[in-house]
Amino acid sequence: MWIFLNDRFVTREQAVVSVFDHGFLYGDGVYETLRSYGRRVFMLHKHLARLERSASLIGLAIPIPEKDWPELLQEALERNGLEDAYLRITVSRGEGEIGLDPMLCPRPTVVIVAKPLPQYPPHLFDRGVSLALVSVRRNLSSALSPQIKSLNFLNNILAKQEADRAGAFDAVMLNAQGFLTECSTSNLFFVRDGRLCTPSAEAGILDGITRETILLLAGEQAIPVEQGLYTPAVLRQAEECFLTNTTMEVMPVREIDKFPVGSGLPGPITTRLRSLFRTNLSRFLD
Repeated sequence: MWIFLNDRFVTREQAVVSVFDHGFLYGDGVYETLRSYGRRVFMLHKHLARLERSASLIGLAIPIPEKDWPELLQEALERNGLEDAYLRITVSRGEGEIGLDPMLCPRPTVVIVAKPLPQYPPHLFDRGVSLALVSVRRNLSSALSPQIKSLNFLNNILAKQEADRAGAFDAVMLNAQGFLTECSTSNLFFVRDGRLCTPSAEAGILDGITRETILLLAGEQAIPVEQGLYTPAVLRQAEECFLTNTTMEVMPVREIDKFPVGSGLPGPITTRLRSLFRTNLSRFLD
């Protein structure tokens, strides 16, 4: 396995980061998860723009120009003999003395990992997954902006642990005001009265790129779309529900807190949007 570290590709065994790296010590850094289809990357420039935005919001200067990323990602795929792959870009504050001051780190650490794409079992798409509403609340937007895709994922990890204990595939998190936000690694959609609904940015979500793509496709198909603030009670009334992220694309939800969603099977709008995503995929590959 070949990994890009700072300025060169090295083997997995050589890909070593210092114990004084502030990404390790404090979760001080940002990342992006990408997916390739036949070595073409899904929404590459959107992902790179979000990486730059995240870095800018924490005052981190990414040392690699945006124009160089496509070539580096392609080399990561080629060196590892991959076509359909999981790609992760990580940029930490870098190595420095212990202390919170970012000025202690003279240079960021940059890592690119490319590995075979994790495969979700087909029955999950056929039957849908289960979710659990958890007690762990999404970080306050005023304390940590959800627009920062940061290395500090403890909030989401605690939510996922609670969902695991409940025997659920993933966690549905509320914000401090009790409104729906998102799941631990995905955005949340549901259908109510034939209308496609999803929590708005105002609720404190990360603006997922697959989420954005689904909203675009729904609009093109004249599917009524609504973004807003929703209480958990609306999920009990939902006719359909699904999740989106880069690796799972569109994942149907069959039940929430052991209560079936609609018929308990993927609904027509979910199925239609999943199909539309796949048939329109070439439009979104860079």
